Amino acid sequence: MDKKEIEYKIVELKDEYLQLQHNLEKLESVKGNLHPLEKRLSAIEEELSSLNTMLRDL
Repeated sequence: MDKKEIEYKIVELKDEYLQLQHNLEKLESVKGNLHPLEKRLSAIEEELSSLNTMLRDL
């Protein structure tokens, strides 16, 4: 991936992360199953970390 692709992917993941956080808050209020959302949030955090490392190494 080049720099622009990495930056674009980071923006996409950040948007998804914010949406999931919002959904998580809604589910918490109705005592829904949070595990799938928490798992995806964790995966996004790891992917963002990896992409940021790749971006720094360019």
